[in-house]
Amino acid sequence: MAGHSKWANIKRRKGAQDAKRSKIFTKLIKEITVAAKEGGEDPDANPRLRLAINNAKGANMPKDTIERAVQKGSGADSENYTEASYEGYATHGVAVFVETMTDNINRTVANVRSAFSKNGGSLGTNGSLEFIFDRKGIFNFKLPDGADIDQLTLEIIDAGAEEVEVEDGYMHLSCAMEDFGAVQRKLDDLNIEAENAELQRIPQNRIPLNDEAFEEVYKLIEVLEDDDDVQKVYHNIDATDEQMERM
Repeated sequence: MAGHSKWANIKRRKGAQDAKRSKIFTKLIKEITVAAKEGGEDPDANPRLRLAINNAKGANMPKDTIERAVQKGSGADSENYTEASYEGYATHGVAVFVETMTDNINRTVANVRSAFSKNGGSLGTNGSLEFIFDRKGIFNFKLPDGADIDQLTLEIIDAGAEEVEVEDGYMHLSCAMEDFGAVQRKLDDLNIEAENAELQRIPQNRIPLNDEAFEEVYKLIEVLEDDDDVQKVYHNIDATDEQMERM
């Protein structure tokens, strides 16, 4: 991102998302429910559930809400969700990757297609954006009191971290998708609980937009993010600080 580190952008984006907390909670609850249904209600034996719970805690979700989501997923009458992704382009050549989780795939396809078409974009075929986005593990956590930062950095790099930055008492790191589990296990061994840990799609190159073009493209992104079936939306906009604040 222009003018600041990508970690600052991730933090700023998270702050913007916190303003839509109810939407964020809906998506996190769905992930917890699916994780519990697929792998059981014990987070120690279910890495996906453990990760989902940690992310929910990082978003300040109440403990009882998390517990209800786990119980819902582990129940015999829990809903069946299908995970699907969609790839396309917004106006001005901006690539948009959409991850969904739905109990009605026909509804989701129709909504995503409508969002693109009504906002000047177009859906592409699956795999059409593989050359634009890299799948990376992203971790953000508060540094333990008295931590030896150099030693901690070396241990995490040995586990598979590719980039490590320290900022405002937090450590931010990325790793290859294949090393996500190894890095997670290393943090567990160090008794470090990440406030946010997830697989993200990181663009290899970003597109700068003037304010008018940015507002135009962001309308599509906003419509997609407001859809309850949509879990995550990725794009390759090279946004300025001012544009990120508006988001």
